[in-house]
Amino acid sequence: MKHTYWVLLFRIALFGLLAVLTPRSLSADRAGHAKSNVIRKQPYFNIATTQCIDYWAATSSTNVPEARGEHTAVWTGNEMIVWGGDGNTYLNTGARYNPITDSWTATSTTNAPDARYSHTAVWTGSEMIVWGGSNGNPLNTGGRYNPSTDSWTSMNTTNAPSARYSHTAVWTGSEMIVWGGQGFNGLNTGGRYNPVTDTWTATATINAPTARQWNTTVWTGSEMIVWGGADNFGHNVNTGGRYNPDTDSWTPTSTPNAPSARAGHTAVWTGGEMIIWGGGMFPTTGGRYNPNTDNWTATSSTNVPEGRSAHTAVWSMDSWTATSTTNDVPSARASHTTIWTGSEMIVWGGSFFTALDSGGRYCASPRLRPSPRPRSTPAPRP
Repeated sequence: MKHTYWVLLFRIALFGLLAVLTPRSLSADRAGHAKSNVIRKQPYFNIATTQCIDYWAATSSTNVPEARGEHTAVWTGNEMIVWGGDGNTYLNTGARYNPITDSWTATSTTNAPDARYSHTAVWTGSEMIVWGGSNGNPLNTGGRYNPSTDSWTSMNTTNAPSARYSHTAVWTGSEMIVWGGQGFNGLNTGGRYNPVTDTWTATATINAPTARQWNTTVWTGSEMIVWGGADNFGHNVNTGGRYNPDTDSWTPTSTPNAPSARAGHTAVWTGGEMIIWGGGMFPTTGGRYNPNTDNWTATSSTNVPEGRSAHTAVWSMDSWTATSTTNDVPSARASHTTIWTGSEMIVWGGSFFTALDSGGRYCASPRLRPSPRPRSTPAPRP
C-alpha cells in the first residue's frame, strides 16, 4: 500500500488493538439454530420465529474479486457492487455480490474508469457513479456503471471539481454531491453532478467548512452534513457544516457539546440525527447531531466497543450490544467496506498489513432492529 509514514504507523497501532480483542461465544441454543439454518441455506434466521439472530456467515470465496482495501461498495437493492481500491496494485476491477445465491459476478472492464483508490461511489437507483480518488496522483474523472447491462459510461469533466481523494459524496435523489478531500492541498470545494444531463455545478464556498479530508458526510433528505476530518496541517477538527443544494448555501454546525476533534471516524443518518463515532486515536466516544435544533448529544458509553479508526458502521439505535466473534466472523481489518441490505450487514475487503479478499454477512439480534444505511455515504478511508 502506498501511504505516508504516519498513516502506516496509525494502522499498525489499530491492527495491534484489533488482534487482541477477546471473542464472545453464542449461547448453545442460538448457535444451534444458526448452524441448522446454514444447512438449510437460511443462516441468519431462527426458523421457528423468523427472527434475526446474532450470527456471522462468510461470503463466498468462489470468483471473489482480487484482494483490496480503500475501495468502494454500494447496495443496489439486491446486490453489493465493489469496485476499485488498492491491492498489490491500484485496481479498476470490481464485482457484484448476490447474498441470496452467495455468488460473485465480475464487473466489466470495458470503458471502466482508470484504476484508483480512496475514491467515492454512490448508487442512483439504476447506476453506480464512481468519481475521484488517486492512482498516485489525485483524479477528477469517473464513470457510471449499469449492472443491468454490465456496461460503463464515461462522465463529463467540464466544470468538474478539482482532482482529489479521501473526499466524501452523497446521492440526493437527482444529483451526486462531492466535497472536500485532498488534492495537492486540502480542499473545501465540491461539485454537484447530474447524470441525466451529464453536467457539473460547483458548490458554494461562502460559509463552507474549512478545508479537510477523511471527514464524514450524510444526506438528510434535504441537506448534506459534513463533519470532522483532518486539516491541511494534519490536525483533526470537530467542526462541520450543512449544505442545502436548493439554495446553494452553507450553515455551520454548532460546536457546544460536539465530540472531540477526529478523522477516520464513521457517520450514519438515522432519519432524524447524524451519529458519529470513533476515529482519531481510537476514542470510544461519539455524538448525535440534530440539524433541526443544531444540538449535539453524546452517544451512550455503556458497553461501548473498543476504540478504533478506519472502521465502518450502519444505523441501529442508541444502545450498544456486542456482536458475535464466533463462527465465520471476518478477520480483523481496516479500510474495508460495509453495506446494509435491509436484513444483513455485509463486510468485505480491507487490509491487515496486506490486502484481503474475504468478508462476512452479519444478522443482528432482533432487539437491535437495524434500519437501512444511506447508500451514498461511504466512510472515508485514511
